[in-house]
Amino acid sequence: MSSTTARSSSSASTTTSPPQSSPPSRKFTPTSKPIPLLPTQTARLYQHIHPALVLSLFYLSFSALVADPVSNLIRLCFPIAALQGLYSVLCLPTAHAGSFPKGGAFGKRKHKPGEKRKDGGSELAGKIVPTLLSLLLTLFLATPVLLVLLILFGAPLTTHFAHNLLCATHMALLALTPLFYVYGIDPALWREVCSASLPGDSVWGGTVGTVVGAWLGAVPIPLDW
Repeated sequence: MSSTTARSSSSASTTTSPPQSSPPSRKFTPTSKPIPLLPTQTARLYQHIHPALVLSLFYLSFSALVADPVSNLIRLCFPIAALQGLYSVLCLPTAHAGSFPKGGAFGKRKHKPGEKRKDGGSELAGKIVPTLLSLLLTLFLATPVLLVLLILFGAPLTTHFAHNLLCATHMALLALTPLFYVYGIDPALWREVCSASLPGDSVWGGTVGTVVGAWLGAVPIPLDW
């Protein structure tokens, strides 16, 4: 009788014990959404003109680049920076112009009741500071990181330092200036940038195109005897 009671009590305790919960998953899940272009006729037009201007600038300077790479790369930094800043101002929303909710969507700032909307001139003036900050972050933060990556991928360490630095500068201007403009310095969003988890849009496409183009340009170098 006592053994039967013990067995029944043990089975009851077994059936009433709460199930063990599985540990929470730490899998990284991207939350950002594609960055839309500004809904203006100028943005729709210039998004097609901008790549042609950048490519034409390098094409027209090709002979000079081969003859004297360092001085001509320095000279090209200024028009490339200007074109990237112009593209950001005309085509892209700024990081401060909207909010980044938990879902990562880029939303327009809601105006308070009675608040006057800014006219076009004020909005354009409000984009100058984000553009300058994006260029400064590109030059002083992204360029040194890309320089180190170029050296780690095989660029010479003790020679051709100016060539490597200017290559990193041009890559940073082409690939990262628009990203700084639309994402600011949000750590969560830059985590998605570093993990290549951003959704496809024109901004991310420019970054991927720059990296792939630089890699394809470097692959044939060992074959040049």
